[in-house]
Amino acid sequence: MIEQLIKTFVVFFLVIEPISLVPMFAALTRGGEPGYRRRMAYKSIAISALIFVVFAVAGDYVLQALGVTVNAFKIAGGMLLFLLSVDMVFARQSGLRSTTVREQDEARYREDISVFPMAFPLIAGPGSLATLLLFVVDARGQPLAYLSVLAVIFGVLAITLVLLLSTTRIMRVMGVTGANVISRLLGVVLAALAVQYVLDGVQNVFQTG
Repeated sequence: MIEQLIKTFVVFFLVIEPISLVPMFAALTRGGEPGYRRRMAYKSIAISALIFVVFAVAGDYVLQALGVTVNAFKIAGGMLLFLLSVDMVFARQSGLRSTTVREQDEARYREDISVFPMAFPLIAGPGSLATLLLFVVDARGQPLAYLSVLAVIFGVLAITLVLLLSTTRIMRVMGVTGANVISRLLGVVLAALAVQYVLDGVQNVFQTG
């Protein structure tokens, strides 16, 4: 159980990637008062938590209604996470883990950046939501495992909140370059985990087939 909790935490930490959110948050709130930054940080985390809870509750029912099997979602989710890891390693911008150029232009003219682009797609984006569904599907019929997934998500969001509230100090020490280096190292780990998900899904298909 402890090993599964650690694995769940590592995967969500890598996918949400709180450290790389700090430079983005700094850029989006540049020129704002400390009170404004705190308000945006708290609000973006609260909205992200709400999105995750909704997907955790309704996501599995949707997959069952569509007839999607656990193994099929493991393979698809693993592939999506691998694409996400490639973006992290090569520091590429894509809709999986960042905003597009058009979205960035739109965000510059928004006073409230908590919903867009912070909560979605930067925190609760396609990659993290797919990861959530991956774990929810695995936890079918296991209430304790299901609750542990939610607990881990809230834990990662709490860490994210602390980092966002410390944006000024972190950027002074780490800078954008430091954040990119850490992101690339974490991307390698995520790539290995993504491949393992695909292998597990394929192996289960052959065993049950």
